[in-house]
Amino acid sequence: MKYINADSIFPEELLNEIQKYIHGGMVYVSKPQGLRKKWGENSGSRKYLDHRNNEIRQKFSFGFTIDQLSDHFCLSRDSIKKIVYSKK
Repeated sequence: MKYINADSIFPEELLNEIQKYIHGGMVYVSKPQGLRKKWGENSGSRKYLDHRNNEIRQKFSFGFTIDQLSDHFCLSRDSIKKIVYSKK
């Protein structure tokens, strides 16, 4: 994350108001709620895991056992159970 000096971006009145609450420290300003993305949306990890979990659920419904799925997807039995028994 790149840090920016507040003097260079805030109007003087706003900077004076902020300095009433904190001076000489660092403040994180988050994005507006609508602009935030969920974990893995930028990298594609979320899409990959959703696809994998759907495949696991489908194979389980076709009769694959927890142990077979665990071996095939290289996940623990507990992880497979969480996926197949979740309400998704």
